[in-house]
Amino acid sequence: MPHSLSGLARRLRLVLTRIPPNWCLAILVALDGYAFMHPVLREVRAREYSFWLALDNWHDVMQVVGLLEIPRLVLGVGLQVIALGLILKARIAWAFSLVLLIGVGTFAILGDSGRAGLGVYTLVLVIALIAYWRRFDRASVTAGSLFALVSMASLLIYAIFGTLYLGEEFNPPIKDAATALYFSIVSMSTVGYGDITPHSNAARLFTASIIILGITVFATSISAIAGPVIGGNLKRLVKGRFSSAMRKNHIIIAGATPLAMSVYEGLRRRGDEVTVIVPPGAPQEYPAATDLIEGDPSSVEVLRSAGVTRARYVLALREDDAENAFIVLAAKEAVGDQGAKTVALVNTSKHLEKIRRVQPDLVFSVQLLGAELLARAINGEALDSQSITDLFFAKAAPQAKT
Repeated sequence: MPHSLSGLARRLRLVLTRIPPNWCLAILVALDGYAFMHPVLREVRAREYSFWLALDNWHDVMQVVGLLEIPRLVLGVGLQVIALGLILKARIAWAFSLVLLIGVGTFAILGDSGRAGLGVYTLVLVIALIAYWRRFDRASVTAGSLFALVSMASLLIYAIFGTLYLGEEFNPPIKDAATALYFSIVSMSTVGYGDITPHSNAARLFTASIIILGITVFATSISAIAGPVIGGNLKRLVKGRFSSAMRKNHIIIAGATPLAMSVYEGLRRRGDEVTVIVPPGAPQEYPAATDLIEGDPSSVEVLRSAGVTRARYVLALREDDAENAFIVLAAKEAVGDQGAKTVALVNTSKHLEKIRRVQPDLVFSVQLLGAELLARAINGEALDSQSITDLFFAKAAPQAKT
């Protein structure tokens, strides 16, 4: 039995290491939301369906469930919906999750007796989100729409139930859900027809809160949806008109392979300016701030738009060796012999000589390098810096032992 449990634990750890952190955090946030609103769901399920049908009005329903349970339900559902934005790595979903989790944690610690464990769990989740904040760097229209949906739905639920609860304090009194919905929308949009007015201090303060929250939610929702669209178009406009003139002494990477992305990250850590070219529609995971051009990297015009005439290097790092050869030829056509140096990746060692025929300045063969290093390590052969450099760029063929 202990062996089976340890094996299960190892398999579980293996599965967890393969799940991206944003997915893990999204699942944990959704679970936190469910756990927070579980008392409300339990209360609803504990009573017969006929009991709810027997209630005469909304005021009686809220008396049974409890007015303070409405924020619990709103926060719980909000966390589950916004978890979808975390899967998309959206920065606005990350920020909104922090706000909701802080509300859940405060409610669980101060308002719930015997639920301090949920507050501690929520606090740990907040710390985890802060620790992984770099993972959420995307401006997504989908995530912005989710934010707008959750915000408006939450405000609408708050306004409707609050209006029903304070129904007798309006003139004329509000006793049905349809009238409460009408008054909530009118107040949220700040139209204010004046056909229904509050006549007590509590009702006036409640109406003022709806108006203030309505203005805030509408403004932030519009910015959350329109911001990524406008920002993306502006970014493309700036890149198309100005970036080409500003690129100088930079490095051009053609490709979106894992090797290309690792090279990009290494160059950026060293302070190099990098421009990336990927084919249209090709999947890529470069950061949002990357100077990225979508186009055929073997096209002379695309290379010129990437500033190849003022670049230091052109790195052909595609998965297809033939494409890498064409990129080298296009770069040489664009700049001649005095421009940017070219580096060609050889994915399959049998294509090494064919790549050399297009005369790149450097030929990079991971396959040849790995095989030769392993063979020398097994045989205990020493490696100096020059031999490593020659192997790394495939300048010298492997020497067989005699």
